[in-house]
Amino acid sequence: MNRQHTTGVGASASCNFVWRSVIKITEHISIEPGEIEETFIRAPGPGGQNVNKLSTAVQLRFDVRRSPSLPDPVRARAERLAGRRLTKDGIVVITARRFRTQEQNREDALARLVDLLVRAAHVPRVRRPTRPTLGARRRRLAGKARRGAVKRLRTAKPEVD
Repeated sequence: MNRQHTTGVGASASCNFVWRSVIKITEHISIEPGEIEETFIRAPGPGGQNVNKLSTAVQLRFDVRRSPSLPDPVRARAERLAGRRLTKDGIVVITARRFRTQEQNREDALARLVDLLVRAAHVPRVRRPTRPTLGARRRRLAGKARRGAVKRLRTAKPEVD
């Protein structure tokens, strides 16, 4: 599949990518490759002579709010989990520049997006408030009484002549 991507300097670069037909998140949730947009930018840090010539860092963008693949509860949890990576328009931006090659950074960014969506797909357990049992209350009060007694023994008693 041939896709156009922009580099960090504004020029366009044509790259051949072999995407899987569908990116599977969970058993019931999968996203289409067309929902993900990639931009290649220059990565800061070490890189030798190629650091100023090649755009190896990847900026992956995924529109969480408009994605038809995500159910509403998963969408809401993904927005909350994305934190600072979420723009005002509801787009998750993941920048990967850990590696020196474009391909490794692409895989890293995609893995991080999948991880975010897998965590968002997990339904958190509802906490049911419970009350302490009668025995637990009695043990707590007995412990408090013991500590109070120990502290009372520490106080200096006035001497009687």
